[in-house]
Amino acid sequence: MEKTIDLKGRSYLAEKDFSEEEILYLLDLAQELKDKKAQGIKHRYLEGKNIALLFEKPSTRTRCAFTTACIDLGAHPEYLGKDDIQLGKKESIEDTAKVLGRMFDGIEFRGFEHEKVLSLAEHSGVPVWNGLTDLWHPTQMLADFMTIKEHTGRVKGIKLTYIGDGRNNVANSLLIGGAKVGMDVRICSPEDLFPDQEIVEMAEAFAKESGGKVTVTSDTDKAVSGADALYTDVWVSMGEEDKFAERIKLLKPYQVNMDLVKKTGNDEVIFLHCLPAFHDLHTTYGQNVYKEHGLKEMEVTDEVFRSKHSKVFDEAENRMHTIKAVMAATLGELD
Repeated sequence: MEKTIDLKGRSYLAEKDFSEEEILYLLDLAQELKDKKAQGIKHRYLEGKNIALLFEKPSTRTRCAFTTACIDLGAHPEYLGKDDIQLGKKESIEDTAKVLGRMFDGIEFRGFEHEKVLSLAEHSGVPVWNGLTDLWHPTQMLADFMTIKEHTGRVKGIKLTYIGDGRNNVANSLLIGGAKVGMDVRICSPEDLFPDQEIVEMAEAFAKESGGKVTVTSDTDKAVSGADALYTDVWVSMGEEDKFAERIKLLKPYQVNMDLVKKTGNDEVIFLHCLPAFHDLHTTYGQNVYKEHGLKEMEVTDEVFRSKHSKVFDEAENRMHTIKAVMAATLGELD
């Protein structure tokens, strides 16, 4: 792939800040880097760089993806968990950002308030990458779109249906990212969990530019009809564990099961989930929910999760390749 877009020095905080062309470029670069890794071709575009990985929220995929991506690119990753960083407790975010920017070449942040990652980007003087905040999950969106492209051959015109909590960070990123690249994005949730109207209006404006389409509905039949990809997420996000009973009552009719898959009318429809997924009783959470609420499965049934439609582990792997693309494009020497 010829390098035609210059993202050097940019931070990657939210999809709304990147053009359709830039998002598609990152997807192409991710595929190129994935192919190079498969072929054993070195791609150490960050040789000698030091990367700070800040985690207020723990994660399996995000931490592993950033760590392996750094190492493949020749950089040194330094993990800083919630007990290793102050971020407003004993030291202001501004001061922390200035310190880290003097020592590291790039910073990843995964946490709660989006304002924190904005402040890190403003004051550190180095590229900052959003590994997840309460508002956006842009590295996840890239992995999702890469997986869709691998299995369907395109992103433009794809009918993507997200079912569940329509207000969370994943839904926001899919809505804005999908609108940016010309997808037909459907957010399906109870009206109480519809996405913020400001984000919907932003997505509609982007869709108008790209030829995409945005739908927000509580009607599952309407939402899944003709879908190329079905997507769901956990019903209760980290930090909201006291809302299980409320969310189960609201979202049980929005479970992704095989009946819903069949309603797409598309035997090749793919199923996506950012993980972890509560599809069985093999977790402490799953056991607790079963004891308290009688549910053996939550947002997706085990039948769907293990079916031919499910591409969730391709999607998980692609976190690494797309994160690698973001870091290489914004910090590396690709020429």
